Amino acid sequence: NDNQDEKDIEKILDKLNGILMSGEDLIYIAVQKKPAINISPDYVAITDKRIIFCRPKNLGLSMEFQDFIWRDLKDCNLKENMLGATITVKTIHNLTSEIDYLPKTQARKIYSYCQEQEEIQNEIRRQREIEVIKASAGRISLDTPQQQHPVEEKPIQEDPVETLSKLKKLMDNFLITRDEYEAKKQEVLSRM
Repeated sequence: NDNQDEKDIEKILDKLNGILMSGEDLIYIAVQKKPAINISPDYVAITDKRIIFCRPKNLGLSMEFQDFIWRDLKDCNLKENMLGATITVKTIHNLTSEIDYLPKTQARKIYSYCQEQEEIQNEIRRQREIEVIKASAGRISLDTPQQQHPVEEKPIQEDPVETLSKLKKLMDNFLITRDEYEAKKQEVLSRM
């Protein structure tokens, strides 16, 4: 519990267990410690799927939850001050949330886990970008890595009659000369 008040942890634990998804595991909870009396401190919780900011409202009678799934994590910052630390989380959608006055030990644990997730998600995004670039170049399909198969390139079969018709229209509209038309016509006919 890293010297956290067990009563504070128990208060939020029941509420957090009520919002966890199926198969989601709670990893760590950090409780805000403001220098003045704080009847309803803010909390930050880390699960294996997301980070959750919990902010009590109306003297603790209601609770506001804000969460970010790890896939959306862009950046996490830690700022240590004399009276605690501030954790700031930014997402790829330009959303930001922070919690201040966290004890430094707790803030460092939150920060450490966020940094691990940030690194994992950046690598996943980098791999995805590479797949998209390769796919747009026509070399592979966007399957999972185990299912990637090269795309077979088939030669484009042109219809010589259609090609000759287009060339004739170009000549009739004075977009190519008669000599250019005859040269292209011979080229098309030679491929048949």
